[in-house]
Amino acid sequence: MAEKSPIFARRTAGVLLHPTSLPCSESFWEDDQKNRFGTLGKDAYYFIDLIAKAGLTIWQMLPIGPTQADMSPYQSISAHAGNPELVSLDWLIEKGWIRAGDLQHDGEKNIAVARQKFALSFYAFLNSTEGEATRQNFQTFCSQQNYWLDDFSLFCALRKKFDGASWSDWPADLRQRKHSALEKIRIELNSDIDVVLFEQFVFFSQWHALKDYANQRNISLFGDMPIFVGHDSADVWAQQHYFQLDEGGCPLTVAGVPPDYFSETGQHWGNPHYAWQVMEADGFQWWLARLRTQLQLFDLIRIDHFRGFEAYWEIPGGSHDARQGKWVKAPGEAFLNACFKTFPGLPLVAENLGVITEEVEALRNQFDLPGMLVLQFAFDGNTNNPHLPHNHTRSDVIYTGTHDNDTTQGWWNTLSEASRNQVQEYCFNSKDKLPWLLIEAALASVGGMAIIPMQDFLELDGGHRMNMPGTTDKNWVWKFSWDQVEPTLADRVRQLLATYHRLG
Repeated sequence: MAEKSPIFARRTAGVLLHPTSLPCSESFWEDDQKNRFGTLGKDAYYFIDLIAKAGLTIWQMLPIGPTQADMSPYQSISAHAGNPELVSLDWLIEKGWIRAGDLQHDGEKNIAVARQKFALSFYAFLNSTEGEATRQNFQTFCSQQNYWLDDFSLFCALRKKFDGASWSDWPADLRQRKHSALEKIRIELNSDIDVVLFEQFVFFSQWHALKDYANQRNISLFGDMPIFVGHDSADVWAQQHYFQLDEGGCPLTVAGVPPDYFSETGQHWGNPHYAWQVMEADGFQWWLARLRTQLQLFDLIRIDHFRGFEAYWEIPGGSHDARQGKWVKAPGEAFLNACFKTFPGLPLVAENLGVITEEVEALRNQFDLPGMLVLQFAFDGNTNNPHLPHNHTRSDVIYTGTHDNDTTQGWWNTLSEASRNQVQEYCFNSKDKLPWLLIEAALASVGGMAIIPMQDFLELDGGHRMNMPGTTDKNWVWKFSWDQVEPTLADRVRQLLATYHRLG
């Protein structure tokens, strides 16, 4: 059994909210704040103050890497980098890293031009007397993160040069990473590379400042690490031998899941599968590097689609039908042994939802990893349903719903009268309204950790869900506003946490 992180040793409660779902009050977007996502600026600090007042000690979020055009945090162009869209420009001005005048704009904002402008201002600051300490920190950052940052910055510069084309469509010498071609192009694209280095340095700087603020208030940041990475990513381009690709760089097999609760036709994710034999041969160094970065950013980490470490759904690369896939065994035990040997007490939570077998649960239990239980899945009439509270265990993490579920109020609104009666009968015939009935059931559970989506705390209906699996329309865009937060919310939550011994 692996050494268990002390973070799982006490009863805790937290909130699920992606930073993009925060309100935006950035000066650069003051005339368009309703259409802008949250940042790592002052609204993130206000949110930490709110949950600290409520006594919550966990802030869970989705992956924070840079996204593709569909904005899905599960299809990032990097397993290491931060999303520059989360950078607070006001924070940079307060630090003196860019000038307030750089935020002035005429008419429509050109983000690409603005980023170049901000980067030039930042490098000018680094070369000033006032910027000496920051320059040393910047140089240290680039040196310490070069195990991913060098490839990522060049990858982004090349994507820009080729108008966003996938790396598998680049000229052969760049696609195949010929040394002479890479050295030449680095010189040519130096200014664009500098922009990426600037953005990653300021992202990590802002992130660590926010994390320190949270930790000082007894709040742990709970990250989310997708098991797979996007094909059009710096990770696949830079280390192609770790993935199942053909000679042109295209996936031979891709990831997804068979039909399940979320989709009758399964899900075709399109991520290239790993060459697990190659990874195992060098002790899973690619994964260990990835965990190294995540542990700099988070206090605990959820592994999305944990069952893929026991066996993964392999879809032929040329097929777009998830039902054409098959299960293939993965070296989960060897992988987790390597992880816990390198990072004793690794604070992992296994996402074990969907098609879960005895073998998957055996692997999870072998390493004493907490799993996930979702109350919205509990009431199907089966008393052996693991999601029902009387079947919970102390090692479980309990959710009312996840980012892939409807909000609890939205879920309730779709239930039949018979199903509603079943829920209320199970909950001692309580007449408490939803979503608070389910929130209280989660907090009362014997499960060691309970996580409530922010939409449920705000009593929001299905029009406010974050994602609908199997669809590509209107996902990942939800955000709340401060006027949705009742003045009594923190006190109400705090009282419940005290009742169920989860108070931070």
